[in-house]
Amino acid sequence: MSIEVQNVTKRFGTFTALHDVNLHVPTGELVAILGPSGSGKTSLLRIIAGLDAADAGTVYFYGEDTTDRHVRERQVGFVFQHYALFRHMTVFDNVAFGLTVRPRNVRPSKAEIRERVHKLLELVQLDWLADRYPSQLSGGQRQRIALARALAIEPKVLLLDEPFGALDARVRQELRRWLRRLHDELHITGLLVTHDQDEALEVADRVVVMNEGRVVQVGTPDEVYEHPATPFVFHFLGNVNLFRGRLEEGRLSFGGIELDAPREAGVEAAPAVGYVRPHDLQITHTPDSDEAVATVVRQIRGAGPFVRLELDRVGTGESIEAEMPRETFRTLGIEIGQQVYVKPRSLRVWIDPDGTSDGKRDDAASVGDGWTVKVP
Repeated sequence: MSIEVQNVTKRFGTFTALHDVNLHVPTGELVAILGPSGSGKTSLLRIIAGLDAADAGTVYFYGEDTTDRHVRERQVGFVFQHYALFRHMTVFDNVAFGLTVRPRNVRPSKAEIRERVHKLLELVQLDWLADRYPSQLSGGQRQRIALARALAIEPKVLLLDEPFGALDARVRQELRRWLRRLHDELHITGLLVTHDQDEALEVADRVVVMNEGRVVQVGTPDEVYEHPATPFVFHFLGNVNLFRGRLEEGRLSFGGIELDAPREAGVEAAPAVGYVRPHDLQITHTPDSDEAVATVVRQIRGAGPFVRLELDRVGTGESIEAEMPRETFRTLGIEIGQQVYVKPRSLRVWIDPDGTSDGKRDDAASVGDGWTVKVP
């Protein structure tokens, strides 16, 4: 079941939650809708489900216009963040609920319901909990039961709204992997709303990045992470360092870093900003080239397999964050207060005409698609 959203707009009073949104979800894909709070992702999901009506635009399921169809006619399964299980019902009855409330002429027999529920509980690996109540389950178990209940009605589309948001980090990670395996087995068209970048990049076939009610990029996890379309996408999908500089006469200058500008730059002179991930910084004790930037180690955070360094740029005090494997850190013998030299392996560069871009938004201050520039 493919989903097509065309020119959808949604307003709440004077606030526009969705601005002329277009989106295509191919049959059988699990697509993550990712964005900060207030970006419009839940509003879009509710319109696709039929829980809310759009002020303008059309929603198609498998080529059929479903814009005016009631939620009951759309054959969608919905999983919420807070489980929404019935406390007074057993696990079995919760999963069976959507089947038992169907009109008599389309309701399966009790034997058929029993068989389907037990198969679903086996699928989510919780068949041994059929007689328990939600209060007797862990958070992760409750969410798997909620998913089984959504699948019981055999939906053509599965919609998940921050399904793991109420769980602790370790359980979220386990359920993400479990959901991906389950999707590979069922091949049901799915939409997952989340503000968790790791969740979207790990689980989804494709990622839809939203900001301020608009879709700003759609692509595979690798595409949106490695080739962000805008400064906002780059900044939202992980930590980033900003190197402010200038494009002039075919050269990019970021303090001590001088590089040839790409041919597609399209302007002769303008402020520019280079974006660099912390793991894309090379650190040495001595400058190995003219592109190395002198810094002082301010803080070391060493939990886990990677070590994160907070550095102060010499001369400006500008903060730079670097990341490296623990073995590399031990080899270098870095200590707080030391002077070290930082060199980006590459920069993603955008023109910034008025010199105000902070990477956290996309506006008139950011022009063009940006370019990746390798540092020799």
